Amino acid sequence: MKRRSLLQLASAMAVPGLVNAQDKYPSKPITIIVPYPAGGNADQRSRQFGRFMSSALGVPIVIENKGGAGGNIGTEAVARAKPDGYTIGMGNFAPLSVNPTLFKKVNFNPLKDLSPICLIERGPLMLMVRPDSPFKSVKDIVVAAKARPGHLTYANGGTGGSHHLAGELFKEKAGLFITNIPYRGGAPATIDLMAGQVDMMFEQMYSASANLRAGKLRALAVTSLKRSPLFPDVPTMEELGYKGFEISNWQGFVAPAGTPAAIIERLNQITNQALTDPAIKAQMLGQGNELGGGTPEQFAAHIRAESERWSKLIKRVGMNAD
Repeated sequence: MKRRSLLQLASAMAVPGLVNAQDKYPSKPITIIVPYPAGGNADQRSRQFGRFMSSALGVPIVIENKGGAGGNIGTEAVARAKPDGYTIGMGNFAPLSVNPTLFKKVNFNPLKDLSPICLIERGPLMLMVRPDSPFKSVKDIVVAAKARPGHLTYANGGTGGSHHLAGELFKEKAGLFITNIPYRGGAPATIDLMAGQVDMMFEQMYSASANLRAGKLRALAVTSLKRSPLFPDVPTMEELGYKGFEISNWQGFVAPAGTPAAIIERLNQITNQALTDPAIKAQMLGQGNELGGGTPEQFAAHIRAESERWSKLIKRVGMNAD
């Protein structure tokens, strides 16, 4: 009997699949789906965290870009993936909290089809004008806009994006009529702002920093609740009297709904560890971003709150992407 047991054990060890129950996660490469093209902030952050995760977990991390439809295509791919922990995604502000209301049809429900893992970062925006602009403060814009309704313009980098929502939130809270000029991306919008084709723009700080430091643009306010350490002289919209004016372009890891809780917890632990890595922290803070972290439950609550908040604004102003 002893010899037979030893032979059975040896046979099981030699045949793949018979001892999988004893394997520990992960045992093969993990794919991170990025719902935007290569080269953007979501892609860069995924690769940065992917390298840390690969080292910590001991398996390769594969980055797969699935851009299109404002992040919907890649996010849907995550939602439809096998919930085994080997496909996760970079979940972003727009597809998780804006697009389900902005688009007539979205083939996934962020609150039901995805399991939040961990918030990574929040990226506040800056309200910017040209260096030679007559507007030296937010108050100057408000006075001019009320004097000539519809005359002033603001650029946005895409319908329903944080640039656009910040502009509409400003109009609503200040009681203004400022004309929205849409662009296909933040870069062309910034170019036209610098060229004097539009009067102002809300832009993510990580994209705006270089132009602000070079003196090509001037910041009037930031959309975080606290002033940025990078631009301590720039006031927040909140302290200028616009209560509740907070908006950031946030992102974090998500997995398909049904992914085992133990795997979600393991990935959450690794992500929180990555956020303490000196090189990762330095890069993120150097771009003006606020570090995320926390539990899966906290990230889930954040997504729910953001979804409720922005869906209300989108409906109030009649915004749509179709």
